[in-house]
Amino acid sequence: MNIDISKETALIEAILFLEAEPLDEAGLARISGLGRELIEGCLAKLQERYGAIESGLELSRVGGGISITPKKEHWEVLKEKYGKKNESRLSRAAMETLSIIAYSQPITRAEIEAIRGVQADNMIRLLTEKDLIREMGKKDIPGKPTQYGTTREFLKIFRLASIADLPRLDESEAERFELEPEI
Repeated sequence: MNIDISKETALIEAILFLEAEPLDEAGLARISGLGRELIEGCLAKLQERYGAIESGLELSRVGGGISITPKKEHWEVLKEKYGKKNESRLSRAAMETLSIIAYSQPITRAEIEAIRGVQADNMIRLLTEKDLIREMGKKDIPGKPTQYGTTREFLKIFRLASIADLPRLDESEAERFELEPEI
């Protein structure tokens, strides 16, 4: 069987372009009808093509899926016009709460409040509405409080492949995100 790799690569590129959400290899296979091995070859070709200096695009891994995105070096110029509304409309308090959740997840509302020193109900509601955080389950302590963590949308907006890609905190910043031990 003689397969025209460029035709298949073009199909995968078109699917990634049209999809609003990042797709993993299984999703690409389902939509395209191509085998996983062929899809991996197509993704390698696209990676090579977008790796060229004259390309303004790149393949990005976002929360386990793949998206076509502007190259990182172009994003500073582009994000004001094309960036997500969610990113630009967060207040300082919302960003602080989101940072605490991102670096400390899973975390309860009471733990967020202990770190911030103020009530977090409104910020949790706002971040949940913007699909930046979600309920991750219940903590196994009396009262079984809800624990929160970041979403795939959070990864997408902040251009992270996974939560492990968050910038490292220096020692003083890391101390700020620690809870005081209970007496």
